[in-house]
Amino acid sequence: MGSIRKRNGKFQAQVRREGVPDLSKTFTSRKDATVWVRGLEARIDAGETTVAAAKAITLADVLLRYSQEVTPHKKGREAEQRRLNRLLGDPITKVLLGKLDSMTLARFRDRRVEDGVRAAQYDLIIIRHALKLARMEWGISMPSNPVDGIRIPNGIRTRERRLMEGEYDKLQEAALSCKNTFIWPAVRFALETAVRRSELLSMSWVNTDLDRRIVMLPDTKNGTKREVPLTTAAIDIIQKLPKRCDRVFETTDYSIRHGWDRLVKRAGIKDLRFHDLRHEAVSRLFEAGLSIPEVALISGHKDYRMLARYTHLKADTLVMHPHFS
Repeated sequence: MGSIRKRNGKFQAQVRREGVPDLSKTFTSRKDATVWVRGLEARIDAGETTVAAAKAITLADVLLRYSQEVTPHKKGREAEQRRLNRLLGDPITKVLLGKLDSMTLARFRDRRVEDGVRAAQYDLIIIRHALKLARMEWGISMPSNPVDGIRIPNGIRTRERRLMEGEYDKLQEAALSCKNTFIWPAVRFALETAVRRSELLSMSWVNTDLDRRIVMLPDTKNGTKREVPLTTAAIDIIQKLPKRCDRVFETTDYSIRHGWDRLVKRAGIKDLRFHDLRHEAVSRLFEAGLSIPEVALISGHKDYRMLARYTHLKADTLVMHPHFS
């Protein structure tokens, strides 16, 4: 049966029938709420089971459910949640699914590209996946996925950023005035081991064997555990860290991200991301003469072809190689 109740100055309508998903929607007038309830009940009486139709639901409704049921189970959940929070504030999410066509999404794409190709691509990928789940698993009737009818921006260039001459010294000097005592050890450790920020933060003392000079990462981006060999410098870095809990780096992702932003700003360095330290570290491993399998063992790359992105070796280093003597 359908019901309507006044709440916070608005009218919340609900339809509950056996065999179909519970539905609810908020209206500014009782008349609109009544029309909505009667319309859904008529469709149910006619034998329609997928009454969670696009006409009654906005894109925001779908994305909110996605953020609550899907995003929390992803490895990159924090970054995706931030992206979803921003996306939920965009006018595109107020559009009813019944009116969400490819032309509307194309206009959103062209507007979003102004903030960056990567931003537009990520938003559309999330929207496409959320609508796919809505159609296939959440009982929402849509003739097709409108994202499939548009071109998702491509042409994203892979990062090739490495530390330029003098930048390490600038970072080190800037770190002296940092309140976050973990940011500089994290930077140095990332350069020594090529670990990702998330991997660095997941390190525990129980999985760190200083005698073997090995740290085991039980849960990496690739979904598998791996052992990372530690250089003498890497061991020296973590041995100087406090041991007040089981985590080696007793800080948060938020603190590292914002600490890094402040660090590069204080150092006067442009366009340098924390993840670029991984690129720098892997490139240094190749410059030191390690083979592709050896570097892959350290970095955790499953596909050797992916390592081609990190092998932008410096010419002056190659000149010192015996082959050029």
